[in-house]
Amino acid sequence: MARASADPDSRWLAAVMHAAFYLLLATSLARFLLRHPGGARVPWIIALSVILAVVYALPPLASALRGERSPSYAYGPAPGIRPTPARLTWLALVVGVWLVLVILAPSFGWCAVPLFFTGLRTLPPRPALALVAVLTACVIASQLRLAGRYDPDLILGPPAVSAVATAVFAYLQRQAARQRELIDDLIRTRRELAATERREGTLAERQRLSMEIHDTLAQGLSSQQMLLQAADRVWDTDPAKARTHVRTAESITEHGLAEARRFVHDLAPADLADGGGLDEALRALAARTGQDAGLTVRFHSEGTPAPLPDRTQSALVRIAQGALANVTEHAGASAAALTLTHLDDQVVLDVADNGRGFTPAEAPPAPDRRGHGLPAIRARARQLGGTLTIESAPGEGTVLSVSIPLSPRETP
Repeated sequence: MARASADPDSRWLAAVMHAAFYLLLATSLARFLLRHPGGARVPWIIALSVILAVVYALPPLASALRGERSPSYAYGPAPGIRPTPARLTWLALVVGVWLVLVILAPSFGWCAVPLFFTGLRTLPPRPALALVAVLTACVIASQLRLAGRYDPDLILGPPAVSAVATAVFAYLQRQAARQRELIDDLIRTRRELAATERREGTLAERQRLSMEIHDTLAQGLSSQQMLLQAADRVWDTDPAKARTHVRTAESITEHGLAEARRFVHDLAPADLADGGGLDEALRALAARTGQDAGLTVRFHSEGTPAPLPDRTQSALVRIAQGALANVTEHAGASAAALTLTHLDDQVVLDVADNGRGFTPAEAPPAPDRRGHGLPAIRARARQLGGTLTIESAPGEGTVLSVSIPLSPRETP
């Protein structure tokens, strides 16, 4: 109902039909008064005309009293909605008063044309067609009474007019129904698309957060566990070495705490938050990893550094963290190297180690026990439009290379 009432075309058509009804009513009354001045039926005809005009105007008057700005009487029930008893009563009164007028004065016959619209708009299809047929028969009878003779035009004309009016109205109603269905489908599709995008965004954010946690807190906790286990093994035999392991674990804990605070604040790597840039962040990461894991980790930068988006810098630091964590935990290496190469159209990060190596086509068949590793690195590179390349062989170490374009084509 609200949608029908808000349709400007429906309001415009209703206004035209109401204006036409009052115009035809006034014209019919004037014609009767001109042809039957001073007749005995004149007071009755005038009174019935006034009653019909008032009854026809009852819905807008009631709506105005209720304070409605867009009265629903102008449109009637929406298609497929059963009319209310009050509206059926109103329609019966209008048709009944009009029938009495037509019986007393055939001049009022053509007032039925606007009533076609009212009946078609108010009643279900079959009762509406029956009402149109009754109104059409009354119009034919009134016109024959006025003419006083048989005229094929008076018999065939009203049915033709009512048929055209009914057909046009039914066509417009069906078109409006199809349009409403299309609009409903469009709204439903937009809602489903929005819900899908929200779900995808939530999943993507969860994946990003899981990778951030893996590259920061999980790696730090794993290193602490390894150091504390090592300290426990030599606690009685070599207290000095055990204390060294504990102090190293404490250093990792301190850095992990800084990472956690930064993670909560804006998810940026703590090394980048110091303001030294990507090169300094990777150099600090290499030094810290070498100290914590007992490896020789070198960092080297080549080319002229180009300004990189914060997201790209953060991703490269996280990728380096993940790669060095794999080296520390799985490679059994004694040395590793980080190389950052700045090219004209891309930046390349290489992480090489002299560990046990593996066959890239076979390893690792599943993520490590914390749930990430090479898949997380590949996902980070793909999100920035980059690629991951792995070169390795059993006993010959591993080289992991990530290439990120300077104008990344970000992938959701």
